[in-house]
Amino acid sequence: MRTITSVWRGYAAALWALAYGALGSAWALGLPGFPWGASDPDPDGALSILAGTTPRFGWWIAAFGLLTAATALALTRRSDRRAPLFLAWPLAAILVLVVPDSRLMMGVAYTPLLLVAPVFGWSLGGATFADAWPWPVLNQLLCVLGGLLLAATALAYGRGQARTRWFTPQRGRAAVYVAVAVPLAYCATRWAWALGIPLGVSPEFLAEGEDGLWLAGAYLATFGAFGGVLTLGLTQRWGEIFPRWIPGLRGRRVPPLLAVIPAGFVAIIIAVAGLTYIRWTIAGRFSLSEWGAWLPECFWPIWGAALATATVSYHLRRKDDADAVDVGAGRRREAPARGDHGRTSASTAR
Repeated sequence: MRTITSVWRGYAAALWALAYGALGSAWALGLPGFPWGASDPDPDGALSILAGTTPRFGWWIAAFGLLTAATALALTRRSDRRAPLFLAWPLAAILVLVVPDSRLMMGVAYTPLLLVAPVFGWSLGGATFADAWPWPVLNQLLCVLGGLLLAATALAYGRGQARTRWFTPQRGRAAVYVAVAVPLAYCATRWAWALGIPLGVSPEFLAEGEDGLWLAGAYLATFGAFGGVLTLGLTQRWGEIFPRWIPGLRGRRVPPLLAVIPAGFVAIIIAVAGLTYIRWTIAGRFSLSEWGAWLPECFWPIWGAALATATVSYHLRRKDDADAVDVGAGRRREAPARGDHGRTSASTAR
């Protein structure tokens, strides 16, 4: 069953790559909807690393799609060769970490707020889902999906090969502490601004957001802090068994994917947003005197890497526990059979 699942992951990644490559060719031939360059609502072309491209870049997308599809198909074959992995991981990293930018995180963070705003009558300055998720940002989500399919195929291909496991429970526990601590600097600045305290910025800078901008920042900080609390579940018992206060689920085992999927996705978008701020810092877009506006975000790749490490460690630990339960159950089923066989043999001897 695992082999079949692994093969279909590879086919799904190859199909995605061929479809996206065909879309790139269509953009190069004049199809509207090219998600970068002039059609991207990026104010000054500073968010996306592909901001300076034109629809002719679609030919490069087509070539990238063909290479990705060939790599994914190579990973569907059972082999000890590691060459496909040397291509798969860089290609997946490009799709997951390089192509997206910080708007992907903003879309995810503001979606809950947009959902509850009508209930409380909040206008949010007229912001809508179309503002949070324009086509260029949805395209980033599509690229992340393709990268994750390829990464899942690469993981399945490499599974079972002799290697030292790096994601131990001890490293997972340390990674959780890092993932909880890193965002606190960002949270402290945004909460301070919402309270009128110019932490890490000048009073003039603080005055620019008195129209409610810092309240939105405080919301994002609270969102991040709440995520940090949930991260603790990757090493706590309530991350494996539903607590008593959850009606209908109390005492039941938490499905591993219920934690792995959201935590893994959040790790990606946090790291991507942090890389965007690092690019801006290198380009000299920030002032040292306004460090509160950019320095905490430059540590987000560490936050994302720590959360990813904690998530993988959690997944492997839960998988090992499930395998141990299955082995124990199998032995218990075999024990009565051996006992019955022994009694039958003894009767025959008599």
